[in-house]
Amino acid sequence: MTLESLHRRRFLQRSAALSVAGAGLPLALNLAHMADAAAQTASGADYKAIVCVFLQGGNDQGNTLIPFDLPGYQTYARTRGSVALSRDSLTATALSPSVAGGQLALAPSLAPLKPLFDAGQLAALLNIGPLVQPTTRQEYIDKSKPLPAKLFSHNDQQSMWQSYGTEGTATGWGGQMGDVALSGNGTASLTCINTAGNAVYLSGDDAVPYMVNPSEVPTLGPLNTPLFGSAGASQAFRQLVTQTRQQHVLAADHATIMARAIDVNQRLRSALATAPALTGLFDEANALAVQLRMVARLISVQSTLGLKRQVFFVSLPGFDLHDNLLSQHPVLLGKLASALVGFQAALGQMGMARQVTTFTASDFGRTLSGNGDGSDHGWGSHHLVMGASVQGGRFYGQWPGTALGGPQDVGQGRLLPTMGVQQLALALARWMGVPQDQFDAIAPGWTAFDASTLSGLLSA
Repeated sequence: MTLESLHRRRFLQRSAALSVAGAGLPLALNLAHMADAAAQTASGADYKAIVCVFLQGGNDQGNTLIPFDLPGYQTYARTRGSVALSRDSLTATALSPSVAGGQLALAPSLAPLKPLFDAGQLAALLNIGPLVQPTTRQEYIDKSKPLPAKLFSHNDQQSMWQSYGTEGTATGWGGQMGDVALSGNGTASLTCINTAGNAVYLSGDDAVPYMVNPSEVPTLGPLNTPLFGSAGASQAFRQLVTQTRQQHVLAADHATIMARAIDVNQRLRSALATAPALTGLFDEANALAVQLRMVARLISVQSTLGLKRQVFFVSLPGFDLHDNLLSQHPVLLGKLASALVGFQAALGQMGMARQVTTFTASDFGRTLSGNGDGSDHGWGSHHLVMGASVQGGRFYGQWPGTALGGPQDVGQGRLLPTMGVQQLALALARWMGVPQDQFDAIAPGWTAFDASTLSGLLSA
């Protein structure tokens, strides 16, 4: 690639990200045109989507999934000290499957999710986190295996979860799945949708995140309200920003992107005008619930927009609780539970419960031990996967225990993951129908990990 073409590609990427409604790159635009000609509608039965719910700041897994059997709880209480939850508060959320000879409970604030777990639509992933390849504690100590860079750093580990690379990495594994889906989607620009701001997770080689305000799809004022009170001025503005006959190649490309962005914006607004209101399912005061309501509405119009595969990203901030853990963490988990329950109910109402799989992710887990009023940056964590295609009511992976000095403790109660993010990415990719020749991009090093760990997580 020449320096000139490299600069042009960077210009196009930035222009696409900043243009009205965030339309995609020229290749994505070409694929969209081809798909539009091939199919303007997509059967709901052939539709699938994954939704990443990112818990910004590093969720405390120690107070998310807690030992309930008496010996397990006693170990947990000794390790956590002043930030331990009371055992009595866990009675209503105790889960029936045993793990490592014991019993676990959801945090009390996650009680609304227990019926989904009991119904087999919610599963827990144990001790998952970024890994380059499977690594033992001794290999970590000896530095005999490659490790993720910049462990315990917020920005870098957020990026590691989403892209396997540190901050500044260009593409994420959700975007790589989007690359595969572009040519099959009638409106390719809507393949990867973000309601929470920038996230590398949704950036592919060709797929570009489409940013959506969770409350509404914004419009470009001069195109919807007469510019200077003149319809003619609005029409002149449209012609100016979409005129592709330009002397400079970058100006022509930018005009193409603008034209496509305006078209997609108008098509999306028109489609959402027919979407269900979903009243009574989402708490307006819960920012995550508002984001997931928009995702549900977008999914409800997938057939109108000719979409077969989509990847979504939503987030909830506030989890970096070095202090105030006992007062703030339950509030955050309550918001998470309420939003997830409402989202799954909405999908059920729309008949799309089997077509959508939702999972949580976070920067990292926290230390097993408390620091007095909170917990500090860790590594491995426990996460949730939800959907009617999930083989739920189960725990996947290895329970690491809660005792300090255990086989997964690499210091200060930081858990060395026994499940890599690649394993989850691969399970989701298989469910989405991604061909095997794309696995290396979506789950690098996947052959080194035990595929059987999550082989039963999702049904077709």
